[in-house]
Amino acid sequence: MTMCRLRRQGVAMTALVLLLGACSQDNTPSYQGYIEGEYLYLAAPAAGYLQTLDTARGSRVRTGAALFAIAPEPERQGLQEAEARVQSAEQKLQNLKEPRRPPEIAAIAAQLQSAEAALRLAATQLRQQQALARRGFISQARLDEATAAHDQAAAQADALRQQLASARITLGRPPEVRGAEAELEAARAQAEQQHWQVEKKSVLAPAGGEIVETYYRPGEWVPAGQPVASLLPDNRRRIRFFVPESVVATLRQGQTVEARCDGCQTPIRATVAFIAVQAEYTPPVIYSRGSREKLVFRVEAYPAPQQAAALRPGLPVDVHLVGR
Repeated sequence: MTMCRLRRQGVAMTALVLLLGACSQDNTPSYQGYIEGEYLYLAAPAAGYLQTLDTARGSRVRTGAALFAIAPEPERQGLQEAEARVQSAEQKLQNLKEPRRPPEIAAIAAQLQSAEAALRLAATQLRQQQALARRGFISQARLDEATAAHDQAAAQADALRQQLASARITLGRPPEVRGAEAELEAARAQAEQQHWQVEKKSVLAPAGGEIVETYYRPGEWVPAGQPVASLLPDNRRRIRFFVPESVVATLRQGQTVEARCDGCQTPIRATVAFIAVQAEYTPPVIYSRGSREKLVFRVEAYPAPQQAAALRPGLPVDVHLVGR
């Protein structure tokens, strides 16, 4: 009985020694840190009354979700005016680029036909008068009158031909058309500016995350550029920790670290994205061996997206380096 008891005690002591040995081997150094968040303060570029507040603080939103809207007046009236100016400029340009109306062209063509008939008659009369003049039956004055009438009919017909050709081309001269095109472009630019102002009064979530705080309620006046809500995106949460100067030289960007916190079920894996080039604390006189031990460098690491949403800014963590 005594030997069995001693054997059991020996086995128990051996197991205890192995357990203590295993615990003593888990001496990976850890570094203190905390969770930090970069907040986005969302505002509208123009002032107005807060019309709607679509999300409450503490709620999660997806990218593109409606957050709030400022009453769009008077920007909406400005947009309507700008769009009306665009339509007016388009009609003006189209009118300058088109010829006269068909009835106007037909009237000029009829006048030209009449003038050409008068010219033919004048030409016939002139030939007759010339024949009579050669025989001496009429005076020189009568011949001059026939010649003048023919020249007048020819000039009238030529003027109507030019008028008809002008009526069949565009109304506006090239400089007038270019001026109308410039006015149209200016009107379109003004309309786009007004449309942007109206559109930006409805603010959407630029990224998925959590609404941390809202600062106004519907019906309140919001100055231009004043934040209405703050958003903490999931991809803007990071782990900030500090390492001594003896370790900073071994770190590199892209290195993996693991962080543990109170209540965390699994370690938080993150990737080092920033290593400070300057120490957070500098001794006053010389860098003695004892003072160098007080130097710490700030390191920032971004966690995996699936773990970032659960991290709260200010949460203390213990960071372990992986793959050193």
